[in-house]
Amino acid sequence: MLLNMANRIYITETPRDAMQGWGKIIPVDLKVAYINQLLKAGFLSVDVGSFVSPKAIPQMADTLEVISRLETTGSSSELMVITGNKRGGLQASLVDPIRFVAFPYSVSPTFLQKNLNATPEQAWDTIRDLNSICHNSGKLLQVYLAMAFGNPYKDRWNEDIVVKDAESLVSMGVRHLAFSDITGQASAEVIYSLCSRLLMALPGVRLSIHLHSSPGNWEPKVEAAWQAGFRYFEAALGGFGGCPMSGYELVGNLNTANLVKWCTKKNIIHGLNETVLGEALTFTSRVFS
Repeated sequence: MLLNMANRIYITETPRDAMQGWGKIIPVDLKVAYINQLLKAGFLSVDVGSFVSPKAIPQMADTLEVISRLETTGSSSELMVITGNKRGGLQASLVDPIRFVAFPYSVSPTFLQKNLNATPEQAWDTIRDLNSICHNSGKLLQVYLAMAFGNPYKDRWNEDIVVKDAESLVSMGVRHLAFSDITGQASAEVIYSLCSRLLMALPGVRLSIHLHSSPGNWEPKVEAAWQAGFRYFEAALGGFGGCPMSGYELVGNLNTANLVKWCTKKNIIHGLNETVLGEALTFTSRVFS
């Protein structure tokens, strides 16, 4: 569902992305306490975990237990999880509090191999399976298009490739797409150009941007996406995170605290409880210690 788009931003908080590559296992009690705090802040949705191989991402092996202990009553935030295969989608389909099941597709064949040990053809087969699973279980499928703004692996990349893949996903019935740069190499110019094209090509589809950036270069990228017309942003408090399977040093996520300050400066409505958000930001020092 698309919401009122005028001067309003809709933020998804991604503690899963912040935690997944952290060097030591974060205790379940700490994860639950932290995510419960985030659920009080008023985010559009919260990415709480993933159903993937615990050998690949051991930090997420406790996702089911974490979700079972979350205080979702009274929270307006919808829960999202990531899965890389049909099996994970079936697991997620059985968990009532989960609203979104997300799949990390990529326009880069090299990154698909690194992240999922899959070819593009296998990834598309998985998306079809997940689309069917979500339809039958009342969940919503969100597909990420990683490396959407450039390719560090020397795979062929241009805007046409990204738009074509996005159009193919929509033709399959996927109505929630998120575009990510993972390695943080996207320029503001490329972000503006591609986001503008995507909005024109895919009316009525919910398009999100998931930025990775250093503390010094995030603002021009946010500004570019906003000016192009994107209103759905994903971020992580403290700017922690990144993909441990990329082969690159973890760049970090767009810091939610910075994004909220930017919204205030621009008089953009974000709808978050800043008191609760401040408490959650303080909590990050316990989680990521």
